[in-house]
Amino acid sequence: MVSRILFCILLVTWPGLVPSEIFTSIGEMAELRLAERELVTSLEQLIAQEKERLTKIQRWVDSIQESKSSTTNLDAEAFVGHPAQAFLLIHRLGHAWPNMASLLAHNYTHEFLSSLSANREIFPSDEDRLGAAKALIRLQDTYRLPPPSLAAGEIPGGLWMSQLSLDDSFALTRVAYVEGDWYHTETWAAQALRQLQAGETGSVTEVDILDHLSYAVYRRGDIHRAHSLTMQLLKLDPQNVRAQNNLVHFMAALGYATKGHAEGRTWPTTGIRSEIPRSRRSGRRKHFRTSYEQLCRGEGANLTERRRAKLVCRYVGGSPSSHPLLVIAPFREEMEWDSPRIVRYHDVISEAEASRVMKLAKPRLNRATVHDPLTGELTVAQYRVSKSAWLREEHDWIVKKLNRRIETITGLNVDTAEELQVANYGLAGQYEPHFDFGSDNEPDAFEELGTGNRIATFLFYMSDVTAGGYTVFTDLHAVVKPLKGSAVFWYNLFPNGKGDYRTRHAGCPVLMGSKWVSNKWLHERGQEFRRRCDLSPFAE
Repeated sequence: MVSRILFCILLVTWPGLVPSEIFTSIGEMAELRLAERELVTSLEQLIAQEKERLTKIQRWVDSIQESKSSTTNLDAEAFVGHPAQAFLLIHRLGHAWPNMASLLAHNYTHEFLSSLSANREIFPSDEDRLGAAKALIRLQDTYRLPPPSLAAGEIPGGLWMSQLSLDDSFALTRVAYVEGDWYHTETWAAQALRQLQAGETGSVTEVDILDHLSYAVYRRGDIHRAHSLTMQLLKLDPQNVRAQNNLVHFMAALGYATKGHAEGRTWPTTGIRSEIPRSRRSGRRKHFRTSYEQLCRGEGANLTERRRAKLVCRYVGGSPSSHPLLVIAPFREEMEWDSPRIVRYHDVISEAEASRVMKLAKPRLNRATVHDPLTGELTVAQYRVSKSAWLREEHDWIVKKLNRRIETITGLNVDTAEELQVANYGLAGQYEPHFDFGSDNEPDAFEELGTGNRIATFLFYMSDVTAGGYTVFTDLHAVVKPLKGSAVFWYNLFPNGKGDYRTRHAGCPVLMGSKWVSNKWLHERGQEFRRRCDLSPFAE
């Protein structure tokens, strides 16, 4: 608890001194845990030293009290008339008390402050705190996690090592409130109220909670309940000006006569029309989002028995026409989807190779960006929460080795491909539904590369994910689960060069664990004789 309070103090004390967006990479967040451990160790040392110092002071006081008790009835002259007492008095005042002053003045906090100073550069910023709160809310929605379960630390895939306090629940309320997210303001304010009524203590009061809850309920269209909650608030704090003003507004909306209500009279409320805020999303968008979240939970996959029968496993490279390396050591290929063809290759990257790639990437990680279809520029987007790094062959031999492996397996030319992108997903890290290729409204998406559109994607899974983090194809209703050491491959374009819009896919929010992937985007140029053009619109 001490470390937690200290950590919050530091976040308030040193705003803006830390790199932002730590929450977008679990790999970087791991450093925070190590830093906090060092701080707790330093604080424990400080407490031990202070205890020892106070013990010495107490012994000194006890020794004086012991001497004083035997001479209580003597006056000052009689006391100093005894040569031993006079000697001890002079010795104490001339030597021991100055030493005691030094002991009292000694400050053991400088070692701890040095430890703080060494670590404060990696502490999260206000942006990180906001991002972390939004991430928790995103997990709540995607995986249908009720606030009581989240607050209790119960999530699929494991049990949190700590629970959310009353103040933590109210902090989430405040984040949603500031963002104008009234649904989550209501759910987390209600959770904070439950914790308060259960006897949990914190810095937040029932008035604070009811203030946020009543307004959120009002903004969601339930004016009757907003009125009731405001009346409850005013019983606790009759002088609350904000609540008084809100009450007048609510009463007018409900059709109460203000004067009559003040006199205790009851007025009819039937036929009152509540103004319900319009949804931010269109019906189509809402349905699309619901479908995406279902797939992330492993629900709604369109894997019929007929389709399942087409999904086969085989060894790649058994024929004489195959690449010589595949004849010697074929890869295990598993078909994940039949049309469009999505295949997984098992044991395609070893643990040692993946570790080397991750080690190379960590110092190069930056917030992942996306192409803005309006400007054509790379930009940060809330729908892509991860950090990525780009690795070239000159960085390390492992990159060249993986490039050759991709070329061997796919039969495509990697010379015109983009650099190997390594991504680490952060707290609730995700990449919402998108296309890898430049769509019709982005005709110049990769013009600067001069290598044409992205013809195919080769995606390595370099870590297992405890829960969540699926790759889902939203138009196909297909789910591909992360499997360490495997890779997934699909074509983004038809043989006629047109984009295959069925390949819209997403990286679902990581619920538990750390997700590391690396991918290679292969382009059209150089594939003319490797994947021949077919003008038929039905060819795959």
